[in-house]
Amino acid sequence: MKAGRRRSREFALQGLYQWQLTKADVAAIARQLAEAKGFEKVDADYFKALLEGTISAAPELEREIAPHLDRDYGRLSPVERGILLLAGYELAHRPEVPYRAVINEAVELAKSYGGTDGHKFVNGVLDKLAARLRQAEFKAHS
Repeated sequence: MKAGRRRSREFALQGLYQWQLTKADVAAIARQLAEAKGFEKVDADYFKALLEGTISAAPELEREIAPHLDRDYGRLSPVERGILLLAGYELAHRPEVPYRAVINEAVELAKSYGGTDGHKFVNGVLDKLAARLRQAEFKAHS
């Protein structure tokens, strides 16, 4: 199951990347990705929830993320933006996923798809975001 969720995040990140660049319809993006090689290993329900949920919550998530950045939100690469939006969505809307797991998965995505040292940036931003969005859980583990 864990591998399926990791793959779901990878495909959702691809969808978010595409959405940022094309503003294509989320259903069309999801259909296209569902036909991609490797999609059969995805937790399809989780993928759909992540992609649709992140895109619909994007304006709210941008407002949550922006204060924790060291640069203007618009200057982030589409990959960094996608990872932060995806993890921000999980922190804000998927309380059953421990915040440390959300951050670890985002860091792994940044290592795989982001620029050099992008994972450190992602980790720092999400640590601050988790402290705000998951206060009780964060305090219990600090």
